[in-house]
Amino acid sequence: MNADPAAQLRLLDLQALDSQVDQLRHQRNNPAEAAEIKDLLGKRVDVDGRLRDQRIVVDDLAVAQAKADADVEQVKARRTRDRERMDSGAIADPKALERMQHELESLERRISTLEDEELEVMEQLEEAQSALAELSSAIEDIDGRLGTLTTARDEKVAALDAEIASVAGGRDAIVAEIPEDLLALYEKLRASKGGVGVGALRARQCSGCQLSLDAGELAEIRATPAETVLRHEECQRILVRTPESGL
Repeated sequence: MNADPAAQLRLLDLQALDSQVDQLRHQRNNPAEAAEIKDLLGKRVDVDGRLRDQRIVVDDLAVAQAKADADVEQVKARRTRDRERMDSGAIADPKALERMQHELESLERRISTLEDEELEVMEQLEEAQSALAELSSAIEDIDGRLGTLTTARDEKVAALDAEIASVAGGRDAIVAEIPEDLLALYEKLRASKGGVGVGALRARQCSGCQLSLDAGELAEIRATPAETVLRHEECQRILVRTPESGL
């Protein structure tokens, strides 16, 4: 394949531009915030699951608290009725009065037991509510940090998108100066060689693979017409001669 030496040099300009765009795209697709965002999202899933479980615990204890309160009030109401009957003098039979007195004593013991149970449930509910508040606060903290990181990431991505568009905007002008067959070869090699399809021969070294050429290779290149498109034997990339080739 032959191509004007100037067109071959423009291929180096195209490679520089494409490499710059590749680097910018890599930065765009791998923002510095990505790792922490991923970590925080994982933590959020864990905390959110615990938060849902804790809400169930709080709801169950709230029901238990309401039942305990109702049980205490029910027994107290019965005690009040019994006392009013005794105080009213409606019970004249001494044995009936004695039974009523025993019942009141039993109710007092029952109330004491129920109030202890009520207090225990209340303490459990307070602890559960405190744990729920901590988990809710943790979610808020995570969401706040995620918001900050996401905003920073999105701003950087937008800036990189603009820079990519600006840099890539000069590609068409360079491509217009390169023959179609040479451009097609470059694109094919770039796709199979990690984004680098052409290397400059500078100081007897291929910039594409960073390997030095031996004396025999250099002699062969010196004997090759400038219009001939060279391929580096080691990496198979297009090799473009430059004023700094060291030939």
